[in-house]
Amino acid sequence: MIVAGVMSGTSADGIDVALVRIGDATEANYQRRGLRRAKRQINTGLHLQLLGHADFPYPKAVRTAVLAAMNASQASVADLARLNFLLGELYADAVLATLRKFRIKAQLVGCHGQTLFHQGELQRFLGRRVAVTWQTGEGAVIAARVGVPVVSDFRPADMASGGKGAPLVPFLDYFLYRDVHVGRIAQNIGGIANLTAIPANAKPRQVIAFDTGPGNMVIDAVTEQLFHKPYDRDGRIAASGTALEKVVRSILRAPFFRQKPPKTAGREEFGREFATDFVRRCGHASKADIVATATALTARSIADAVRKFVVRRNAAYQELIVSGGGAKNPTLLAMLADELSPLEISLRLSDEFGLPSAAKEAAAFALLAYETWNQRPSNIPSATGAQRPAILGKISYA
Repeated sequence: MIVAGVMSGTSADGIDVALVRIGDATEANYQRRGLRRAKRQINTGLHLQLLGHADFPYPKAVRTAVLAAMNASQASVADLARLNFLLGELYADAVLATLRKFRIKAQLVGCHGQTLFHQGELQRFLGRRVAVTWQTGEGAVIAARVGVPVVSDFRPADMASGGKGAPLVPFLDYFLYRDVHVGRIAQNIGGIANLTAIPANAKPRQVIAFDTGPGNMVIDAVTEQLFHKPYDRDGRIAASGTALEKVVRSILRAPFFRQKPPKTAGREEFGREFATDFVRRCGHASKADIVATATALTARSIADAVRKFVVRRNAAYQELIVSGGGAKNPTLLAMLADELSPLEISLRLSDEFGLPSAAKEAAAFALLAYETWNQRPSNIPSATGAQRPAILGKISYA
């Protein structure tokens, strides 16, 4: 089956589409033997092939509207409703353009949507304790435009099963990076940074995953605030500055970084308010030094998470595989490699494994959609904290 995966990350910079051919050796074997697999059993016989991928930046006005929608004081109910349908149209445009570009027909779409709010922890509301999430981008619009079923709204099913609704990409990480002899850590650096630790010869229940803290989010916000640029291209600004060690150490004493996994983070923890306070903490430092400090914070928080919560679990890890926008920042990668060197963990890029970092998250939601379509669970409870495996998402039919 060919599935189009669609992703818009917490950086809110645009739409990524990946076209993936997914096969199921295990299911074929079951059918040959006349057997039926249990619905709640996680599938371990999948194989994937990336057929093509493309990215589509949000128009400036749309990005402004998305960022405003994340701020309760700026968003109206009417605008939120309009944005849901508008993003559905833009996602459909992106899928159709990608299918035309590669002259491919898809049988299914998996769309993550744009996260506007995510609260993985239980909090009291109107007398009840609830965890909540909200991804916008109407799946019914995509299905009507593209002409195939769409799976969307993946996170609530995990949360209904007691999980935090994130991270979900570890399901893909497990199939991409599991090795009989090598322990690997898959490190995605998007707006938020998150890792998946896969011990050598691991079973799904042995995988751990969690958000490590800011990825590009603080770097981008600080760069935009100080230099009026959307991001630090190739890490050039950070490379020209010097990180403020005291600021990095001070921030890493915050409760989030000490909290044991599973844990999640988002703009609620590391958004614009955090970035404004971050600049204030840096005092009279040069602008380049402030960007360098934000970059160092991402690198150090990742390495600290590996030291505190991964390598102490009596499993050896030899490689950390980087994907996401942060993989394009040589300064960040150099800082991260330096932080990891005492642990004797080498740095690699996901591109080396046949899946470009720019396509990885979109490909992940293609895979999750495929599993949902086949009525199989695709969360990893040891990563999300869920009480049981869950079939994720809602299906909109064409």
